[in-house]
Amino acid sequence: MSRTVTVNGVNLVYEDGGHGTAIVTLHGGPGMGSRAGDWAAFQPLTDAYRLISYDQRGNGDSDAGEPYSHAQFVADLEALRRELGLGKIVVLGGSYGGFLALEYALAHPDALHAVILRDTAASNRFQGTSMERAMSSGFPMDQARLERLFGGQVASNDEFRESFGMIQPLYTVERDPAAEAERLARIPFRYETHNWAFSRNQPDYDLTGRLNEIQVPVLVTVGREDWITPLEASEELAAGLPNNEFVIFEHSGHSPHMEEQERYLSVVRDFLARHVPAPTSA
Repeated sequence: MSRTVTVNGVNLVYEDGGHGTAIVTLHGGPGMGSRAGDWAAFQPLTDAYRLISYDQRGNGDSDAGEPYSHAQFVADLEALRRELGLGKIVVLGGSYGGFLALEYALAHPDALHAVILRDTAASNRFQGTSMERAMSSGFPMDQARLERLFGGQVASNDEFRESFGMIQPLYTVERDPAAEAERLARIPFRYETHNWAFSRNQPDYDLTGRLNEIQVPVLVTVGREDWITPLEASEELAAGLPNNEFVIFEHSGHSPHMEEQERYLSVVRDFLARHVPAPTSA
């Protein structure tokens, strides 16, 4: 059952299940992401851990409220952690949520047991690679539309939906067009949040020079065929983080936690067993 917590002037909607050390997930896709994917993928972990998945401000069912800056998203996570009395947590960030997980680790190292990163990056330098892979993918691509999407210049929720529909086939190794259509229909698109993230946050995003400051254990995971945060981005993370474990999922694109869920959860459980307090059964 969904719950609501008020932090920093906005209501955030979240799911909460299990007991023990809290794992807080950070979804990606600013303006189109939500708690739903992470909650579905990681709910099996509630047999041994407490899982919190929430819609960030301006996303999903949570309130709108500028700014949609990295600093504000980090402040919201810290306020949520304190409001829910979670103590030291594990942050699990996927895609854009990984950007925020890294920012949180730099801002609040004492609040963390560990960090799990999924298909993310420490910098914006691979955006050109992503666009090149989209254009050469063989799927129909409108370059002008793609440039507006990556540049945070989307004009409406309808354009946002159409633009994501164009690139959606790139995300997984094995396609299921019917499932893609169903997912596209239920995504809550909020173009203002997307535009802020891609026009204001992304251009100057580069944490590579600070990765050595993150001393907590970090699990870096990536799908071999990821196009949007490509393998090279995770290799950059693994090269810069002093205390990391790096796992490549050979049969996945951008979502190994769903494409290879059983193995992904096994890797996560093994990492958690070695780096966080012993779990307690529900």
